[in-house]
Amino acid sequence: MSTKQDKIKNFDPSQPGLADATIYGLPFTSQESDIIILPVPWEVTVSYGNGASQGPEAILEASYQVDLLHQQYPDLWKLGIYMDESDSDLLQESEKYKQMAQPIIELLENGQELADFPELEKDLELINQACIRMNQQVQERTASWLAKGKKVILLGGDHSTPLGYYKALAQGHEEFGILHFDAHMDLRNAYEGFTYSHASIMFNALSQIPQITKIVQLGIRDFCQQEADFVVESNRRVLVHTDADLKQEEFLGVSWQAKCNQIISSLPEKVVVSFDIDGLLPWYCPNTGTPVPGGLTYEQATYMLSELAKSGKQIIGMDLVEVAPGEQGDDWDGNVGARLLFHMCGALAASCNMQVGKKIVFEK
Repeated sequence: MSTKQDKIKNFDPSQPGLADATIYGLPFTSQESDIIILPVPWEVTVSYGNGASQGPEAILEASYQVDLLHQQYPDLWKLGIYMDESDSDLLQESEKYKQMAQPIIELLENGQELADFPELEKDLELINQACIRMNQQVQERTASWLAKGKKVILLGGDHSTPLGYYKALAQGHEEFGILHFDAHMDLRNAYEGFTYSHASIMFNALSQIPQITKIVQLGIRDFCQQEADFVVESNRRVLVHTDADLKQEEFLGVSWQAKCNQIISSLPEKVVVSFDIDGLLPWYCPNTGTPVPGGLTYEQATYMLSELAKSGKQIIGMDLVEVAPGEQGDDWDGNVGARLLFHMCGALAASCNMQVGKKIVFEK
């Protein structure tokens, strides 16, 4: 039986990836891979666009077209990146409870009171219980891979999916912060009645996980009064760099490198990266659930991740969420997501002192 080193020696990364292999067409088993991608196809509480539950599959399909020679991390592929099996039952549960949630959302958006509809109140409780089960499952799966010495990246699904992932990380770390790329603060308390709404992930993370000492947000361009008040009252536990503020400083001559240094320096020593794809400009993710004008370029985001990786801070985890494929034949969102995920794998590996190679520099 061939070893991992045999596979590295015999695999040609210049050829298309193996379509019957794991993510990026890599030939490694889960045991041989240093990085595990944990897919969570879930989007129960979406209130605008949909499709995030199909994100992991779209990224998997697009990954086979990604060239494996990463300029920043040329030996990344040799570490092994393995995508865990997607739970078909979880996807079915997501569809079931998503349909159950829609009448509740429509009712509230029409200005009616949920208390006037006892059956819908019962449905809301069932939905909240289903979200608890999803979070518990994610926590258990994450903990299982971590116990085997793997680095784990969660791949959503909507932005409610990483809560159990954060709880699993908290079991092994006394404190850490979150670097949060997003168009939204996600600090609403039980948005539209759903305790585990995609719009409540950072509120829940801060409220339920005391090991999370700080959240630093960037790219923000949509928030409500409740969220703004929460930030003010957080005693600097939440720091916000809105897209408007970032752009204003750019217009005044502040370099992106200087902003990266400032943002990274405000983080604790241990960091989780939470990347909602709508933190990017909408042309990178036209089918994401709640698009907002403005945002970061792909290059700004990946530069920030690379700077974090070499800063001396320790990246202990990452999640990528809210990637939603378009209509048949429109695989742009999956394409961007697959390439962003590959870079995230590289930054995580580099931060953990894995052998990712030296950046390729071409003579000018």
